[in-house]
Amino acid sequence: MKTGGQLIVEALEANGTDRIFCVPGESYLAVLDALHDSPIRTIVCRQEGGAAMMADCQGRLTGKPGICFVTRGPGATNASAGIHIAMQDSVPLILFIGQVASHAKEREAFQEVDYKRFFGDIAKWVVEIDDASRIPEFVTRAFAVATSGRPGPVVISLPEDMLTSVVEAPIALPHTSVETRPGEAELDALEALLAKAKRPFVILGGTRWDAEAVAQMRTIAEAWSLPVGCSFRRQMLFDHLHPNYAGDVGIGINPKLATAIKQADLVLLIGGRMGEMPSSDYTLLKSPYPDQTLVHAHADAGELGRVYRPALAINASPSAFVEAFAKRKPAEAPAWADETARLHAAYLDWSTPPETGPGAVHMGPVMNYPEKVLPDALL
Repeated sequence: MKTGGQLIVEALEANGTDRIFCVPGESYLAVLDALHDSPIRTIVCRQEGGAAMMADCQGRLTGKPGICFVTRGPGATNASAGIHIAMQDSVPLILFIGQVASHAKEREAFQEVDYKRFFGDIAKWVVEIDDASRIPEFVTRAFAVATSGRPGPVVISLPEDMLTSVVEAPIALPHTSVETRPGEAELDALEALLAKAKRPFVILGGTRWDAEAVAQMRTIAEAWSLPVGCSFRRQMLFDHLHPNYAGDVGIGINPKLATAIKQADLVLLIGGRMGEMPSSDYTLLKSPYPDQTLVHAHADAGELGRVYRPALAINASPSAFVEAFAKRKPAEAPAWADETARLHAAYLDWSTPPETGPGAVHMGPVMNYPEKVLPDALL
């Protein structure tokens, strides 16, 4: 027999949680009590929006859900900015919110909010626990939902009486990870499209990448001489000084890069959604029917064909896709290798800050100096 608060903490431990971010509140005191004796590190924040964004950062860095606890009403609404960011950037996150007690619901109790309605459009799943014995079930499911397909935030509402109730419940088990992989037929079709292409271009985006997948993507780019661009806020997916790097596909895109993408006859989009920012308001790839032959690889089948109709849809996570495709090699030297070199030269020219400019402080020399004196590992 355990309290709902203890069951929450035990379920977090079972799913490998090593830290949480929170702004303490009286609506989930039972969880805070249970955390006192837990190895989970509790990081107390000043404001709920910051706590949610710190959990978002944890999710980005680890691929595991960042965990955030906030109190009801203003605590929850303050955290909503972090939930919206995690949803749009496909970041796994779980937000636990203290809620009014069950007997006070639907009476406009102090700071009462219907969280299913409030977060319904900006979270991947929203649930309110009404039976403390089901806490292990709901928390394990939250981890599965937050990490599967297109990752995203889950919101769990915790009525006060659910946290203080003493119940018998099953021991929490960790969630089971779900992976989607490309089939041989899809890889054969991609090879055939590349064999016919004259101006292909690769755009990397989304989440569910790891260090090994990034390295394998570099191997693919080198083997096929492919020009590679990184989507909005995904510049870490490819080395910017690599000769295959063509630039970032985001806000203020290099005009030469934008032209190259528009004129490409094949675009391979791996992991990303190609939303408003990376698509330059849906002009680089026209929605719903791109001018280019589009090959879209994404972990969530619901994203394939949602905004753009792909010529080839591959339901696979980025890491699984590049692992499989890295084994394929071109039959002959690709004809577009010179264009890849030109795009990298255009990127270097575009990204080099000018040495002079208006005013007394010139950013070119300011940025160039640390590049000259610091080792590469610090840049």
